[in-house]
Amino acid sequence: MTSQRARDRLVERLKAQGLSDPRVLEVIGRVPRHLFVDEALASRAYEDTALPIGLGQTISQPYVVALMTAALLRDRVPAKVLEIGTGSGYQAAVLAQLVPEVHTVERIDELLRQARKRFRQLGYKNIRSKHDDGNIGWREHAPFDALIVTAARESLDPDLLSQIAVGGIAVAPLGPAGQQTLIRMVRGTDGWSRENLGAVSFVPLVRGVL
Repeated sequence: MTSQRARDRLVERLKAQGLSDPRVLEVIGRVPRHLFVDEALASRAYEDTALPIGLGQTISQPYVVALMTAALLRDRVPAKVLEIGTGSGYQAAVLAQLVPEVHTVERIDELLRQARKRFRQLGYKNIRSKHDDGNIGWREHAPFDALIVTAARESLDPDLLSQIAVGGIAVAPLGPAGQQTLIRMVRGTDGWSRENLGAVSFVPLVRGVL
């Protein structure tokens, strides 16, 4: 259940759901998702479903990870991506094989320590991580070419959005629990344009650190 064959079956399921970016599908088929979940759940790692990772958090459904990643890469490959909500580290691991730099912020120290261990184990050299409140972003490394948010709020802080360069992309779930929509935003010279990518369900984006 943790073999390459299991990853290949997952990729076929994602294709059947309409995901077509070959770059994203190839990486989803390569990243060992079973290493990003508790050993007791490893046999379910290649199901297309979200799974608990402890501390009230989840690893996102592979379809949603692939959808968000493809949305970031649609127009061009961003050189520097800011991720808010490291969680298990799976989304960052997928991005790290597609973009030059990933900067990821996680508010729960225990989760971040586990994710960092996985990054080292798998040899990802282009991921920088920080224990902090993701709502404030990572201004020292701004501007970023893209923003990906893996937890939901009704709206994103203007200060966070200001860290994205003009022409940059933001992909985030917005809305209250039970009514969340995945939004792709592009920053123009006079503001942000928005595109609805469909209904989703994410844990809330909480302020502060643990």
